[in-house]
Amino acid sequence: MPFVHVNGIHLHYEEQGPSRGPAVILLHGLGSSADDWALQVPTFAEGHRVITLDMRAHGQSESNGQFSIATMADDVGELLARLDAAPAHVVGLSLGGCTALALALRHPARVRTLTIVNSFARFRPGGWAGFRRGLKRAYLLGFRPMSDLAAFVAEGLFPKPEQRPLYEAAIASLSRNAKRTYWQSIRAIRFFDIEKQVSAIRCPTLVIAGDRDTTVPLASKEFLRRAIPGARLFVVPDSGHATPYDQSEVFNREVLGFVSTHNA
Repeated sequence: MPFVHVNGIHLHYEEQGPSRGPAVILLHGLGSSADDWALQVPTFAEGHRVITLDMRAHGQSESNGQFSIATMADDVGELLARLDAAPAHVVGLSLGGCTALALALRHPARVRTLTIVNSFARFRPGGWAGFRRGLKRAYLLGFRPMSDLAAFVAEGLFPKPEQRPLYEAAIASLSRNAKRTYWQSIRAIRFFDIEKQVSAIRCPTLVIAGDRDTTVPLASKEFLRRAIPGARLFVVPDSGHATPYDQSEVFNREVLGFVSTHNA
């Protein structure tokens, strides 16, 4: 993967597929990396220029102190400009979805379409169960090894016995995060609130929701569908927070169908 210097840091990215035509950029979730799109890139790259990256403070990309979701959106906007890949179809999962929403507001000319997956305009825990999960995550991050936090998060993402390989892969990926940079990302999420701004988004928008997502409540995704003019909500059955993994075929088909209608 090559690097590009944007906003004071080196950002790690990769391109696959044809060099011409509409680009699709995939933005991963909290504590993840570009590698998390392994079930999407080969399929998407058959007809599109696919760009993946390790977002600021993730993977092999750098962090230079505290940052916001707006900063991460500016990183992506500059990357698209440097690669001459705008306007692009922007697909974001969770933290990546927040970044995609901010990108559409701050750099609308860089965005062709938005696909927002299990994300939000402002984070709100899913009732008492979500609140308790948040407290436990904070405790583990503050007082336990990163591997314990990784196991807790992975169990919520992939609870089924047949998902054991995905569970183990998630633990390995999340365990590679440094606590300091993971805290920085959580802080960025904590202060992210664009509920009053999202109605200004004008690009075609698809909101995807896993029906078993215990991290981001369905109400947060329904809000995006109502607030963004013309947005459409697609609920994926038998899917949790990591929809691109636990229902990859359904996810890929829906996203590619949406993208193909807006390639012109």
